[in-house]
Amino acid sequence: MDSIEKIGNSIIQHGRYNDRIYLMKLDSADMPSLLDEMDALAEKENYSKIFTKVPESFKELLCNHNYLCEASIPRFYDGKEAAVIMSKFLDDKRSTNYLAEVHEDVIKTAFSKEKGLGSALPFEYSIRKCDKQDIKQMADVYQETFETYPFPIHDPNYLLKTMEDNVVYFGVFKDEKAVALSSAEIDYDHSAVEMTDFATLPEFRGKGLSSHLLMKMEEEMKAMGISTAFTIARASSYGMNIVFAKCNYEYCGRLVNNTNISGNIKA
Repeated sequence: MDSIEKIGNSIIQHGRYNDRIYLMKLDSADMPSLLDEMDALAEKENYSKIFTKVPESFKELLCNHNYLCEASIPRFYDGKEAAVIMSKFLDDKRSTNYLAEVHEDVIKTAFSKEKGLGSALPFEYSIRKCDKQDIKQMADVYQETFETYPFPIHDPNYLLKTMEDNVVYFGVFKDEKAVALSSAEIDYDHSAVEMTDFATLPEFRGKGLSSHLLMKMEEEMKAMGISTAFTIARASSYGMNIVFAKCNYEYCGRLVNNTNISGNIKA
């Protein structure tokens, strides 16, 4: 799997698995030298993409370093300043979206759906926050659901570490068995949360479990005082884009050929 490291006080993920550098969290004191250091690392490792999540006030600086703005997250920083997702493509093939028509149809379809939950959670299911005793079966669900994933969520040690740090996991259970999962990755410094890691076992799909998970997550995050929720959903996934569109999330851009998930690099 790709490694997570620090450059200065900023946090990056990089490696051959996703063939990229991801600036996960910026310390503004590291700019602009951080950009040169990431360029040097990308050249050394022959990565084909660098992508960053930074305050909008850095957009011009990154544009001047040949980055493109692929997306934005309104009010990410403390409910005020937007985050922009700026990417530098180091290989022409990486910058070409070969599924653009499909992705446009996904968005069109998602926003054509009626807002809100379609039905109540079936009585035999329950939703709750996961804890350490659930980790083994959480790892099993993720292992069964994803052939590949950008972070090692099939590894119990990774799940434990993130659970102890800044990630709250949620599960739908039937007879105490986890059948669907999701996570809220919280940026406490800026009062923002990424709603991510949705997975449902194949035999339990089509029941709206992801929508119920998302509603539960939002309820918990609001109670914690988190200001902004966002997601980076797979561009080719009708299901997940529909889930978020029905819950009134805005569409704010597309990250081209960004992540190794379910067997290959996808938008």
